[in-house]
Amino acid sequence: MNNFIVPQFIDVEDRIFGPITIRQFLICTFGGLLVFAAFKLGDFSLFVFQAIFLVPTTIVFAFVRVNGKSFHYFLLDLLIYLFRVPRIAVWQKKEIVAKKQIKEEFKKDTYTFEPKFLPRAKLNEISLIVDTGGAYVGENDNNSNLIADN
Repeated sequence: MNNFIVPQFIDVEDRIFGPITIRQFLICTFGGLLVFAAFKLGDFSLFVFQAIFLVPTTIVFAFVRVNGKSFHYFLLDLLIYLFRVPRIAVWQKKEIVAKKQIKEEFKKDTYTFEPKFLPRAKLNEISLIVDTGGAYVGENDNNSNLIADN
């Protein structure tokens, strides 16, 4: 039987610089480029006015988590909720009953159940074969006899 390693903690982001993840680094880099562009393209008072909005927005998008979700995912969910037309989804079960006539002769059970009992030794041997996945062959050479006796 093959053994496979199951990955754990797949929802944890990879860290690159101490506690900063790749996503946080890219968001801060993009925000820094916007602030730098504001500094180069405008005069100082316009730069200060734009930086007052850009720096906190960058920090919020990079580091704030709401209910365990990144802020940009939370904002996306909020926008989807606000602009979705039916805001309440109510489940209403619609019963579709198919009317089918069943003949009386087919309604009656025509089979009988006859339980067969195996000796405890055979049951233990069969359970050992099943538990080991067929690695244990059994004391008898023909295990198919045990199963065929059922």
